[in-house]
Amino acid sequence: MIAHVKTPIPGPNSEKYKALSKKYESRCLTPQAPIVWDHAEGVTVTDVDGNRFIDWTSGVLVTNVGHSHPRLAEAVALQAKRLLNCYDFPTIERVTLAERMVNLAPDNLDKAFFATVGSEAVDSAVRVAKRYTGNFEVISFYGGFHGRTVGSMSLAGKMSSKKKFGPVVPGVIQVPFPDPYRNPFGSNSADVGAQCLEFLDTAVSAQSTGSIAAMIVEPYQGAAGFIFPPDGYLGALEKWCSDNGIVFILDEVQASFGRTGKFLALEWEDLRPNLVCIGKGIGSGMPISCLLAESRIMDSLEEGDMSSTWGGNPICCAASHAILDIFEDEKLVENSLSMGKYMKSRLKAMKEKCPYLGDVRGRGLVIGLDIVKDKKTKERDPETTRKIIDECCRSGLIIGAVSGNVIRVAPPLVITKDEADESLGIMEKVLTKLK
Repeated sequence: MIAHVKTPIPGPNSEKYKALSKKYESRCLTPQAPIVWDHAEGVTVTDVDGNRFIDWTSGVLVTNVGHSHPRLAEAVALQAKRLLNCYDFPTIERVTLAERMVNLAPDNLDKAFFATVGSEAVDSAVRVAKRYTGNFEVISFYGGFHGRTVGSMSLAGKMSSKKKFGPVVPGVIQVPFPDPYRNPFGSNSADVGAQCLEFLDTAVSAQSTGSIAAMIVEPYQGAAGFIFPPDGYLGALEKWCSDNGIVFILDEVQASFGRTGKFLALEWEDLRPNLVCIGKGIGSGMPISCLLAESRIMDSLEEGDMSSTWGGNPICCAASHAILDIFEDEKLVENSLSMGKYMKSRLKAMKEKCPYLGDVRGRGLVIGLDIVKDKKTKERDPETTRKIIDECCRSGLIIGAVSGNVIRVAPPLVITKDEADESLGIMEKVLTKLK
């Protein structure tokens, strides 16, 4: 057994450091399970009191190769002895990583630009789309989340991302995203994708000034509650953009690097976006992101138009090389697909027995558990969700929630069947206990 909780949660040492955090750190950090991490390995996290937990968060879908993978740690240590950073000079690590990333992408994406975080990759994508087209408007979606910089925040379709931060960047046109569980039009129609596509034309005709540069969309909406659109919807969006001369940006910051059971989520529909934003899993804990792009679009920029102090620094690029090697050698994409199917089937069985587990949805190792007050009304239940988070933590399982009531099931992609079974057993016990 991995999970072993030997003190009350939070333990005395966690209480000590949580008090220091409350005194000295800004309160704007995201609330989490009430523990303080000390070290982690694979899918296991140990807190400062010596309690061991199975992690279903992957550090917010970051540590795809598992916590502190020894090959990743070794690559970082070796590179740290050679070269840490050099602003905009080519390095062996960066140019060879660019080659590997381009070779893993659809053949229309033949350029790579490295940055530090997903928000920066998104900002870069929007900037280059505006430069290429000469237009300024961007279409984004209700419920979408693209980062916390002013530019990426302006694209968000969630009020919580923008509330009281003042005026946002102008020119954003928002349209509904097809949620099969909660139809944004309040209809029981099975073809929510068609409804949203029809409304897209209506929204553009009413809101656009005729200066649309791009559309940005996630393969699934992470912050909105792991919402996956109907099959074929993203392909229809891509065609719509092509027909209207609009740059199609796919935000795969969460979805890439095997999370959905494909290396890139675009593979599920054989998409060929003009720009793809990649983050999180590409560094598995190291700060690196990537914009994959078509040459014809990137060629609209001049030297020095886009750069990043730490973007593509040698230590992060060396880490990404190690991560790609680990993916290949340990077959993590295949494991994500197979373990995701297994865990989802077990969770769906729990749904049939649990009166407040309204929906189980996802693909690969990104699954959402929608906690509701009533399965008929689908009213969100953040209070019960909080109880589940706390009780799971007391039982040795770290989980988090998005949109207030959707529990993340997103363990590192190295999870084994035994580790999955133990963690699923904890979840089932908690759901039964709170019944």
